[in-house]
Amino acid sequence: MARIKLDDIDRRIIKTLQDDGRITNVKLAEGVGISAPPCLRRVRALEKANVIRGYHAELNAEELGFGVTVFAQVGLDSQAEADLNAFEAKVQDWPMVRECHMLAGDADFFLKVVAKDWDAYQTFLTQELTAAPHVAHVKSALGIRTAKKLPGVPIED
Repeated sequence: MARIKLDDIDRRIIKTLQDDGRITNVKLAEGVGISAPPCLRRVRALEKANVIRGYHAELNAEELGFGVTVFAQVGLDSQAEADLNAFEAKVQDWPMVRECHMLAGDADFFLKVVAKDWDAYQTFLTQELTAAPHVAHVKSALGIRTAKKLPGVPIED
C-alpha cells in the first residue's frame, strides 16, 4: 500500500487536529500559516486519503461510572486465520472491549476492557470472554492509574 506524501503544512494540520479535533478551520489555518479555504481542502483531502479517520470526544470514564480498566492477554487454542478472524468478529459484539490488538508472542490478542467495577469485569470474563470459541487462556491485569495517554501517533514538526 502506497503511503501518502505529506508536506510540512499537512503534518502541522494533522498534529494540530490530533491535539484539538474541535479547532475551527479558521484557527487551524492561522496556526499552520495558510488561509482557510486551502486549509479546508487539505483537511478534506487528508480525510479522503484515510489519514484522518474520524473525530472523537475524550470521555471521563470514572465520571460516567466506569471505574475499572483491565488489560487482558488472550491466547487461543488455534491460530488458523479463520479462528483469528472469528475471534476478532466476536470482539466487535463486546462494548466493554475498547481496544483489541493481535500480537506476536505468548498471547494472541491484547484487549483493553473498561467496566463499571471488578464484578462486572468478572462477569464478562466468565460468561463472555472465556466462553468464546477457541479461547484457551486469559491473563488479566488490573489498571491502577494512567501516567500517559496520548491519541494517535507522534507527528514530527
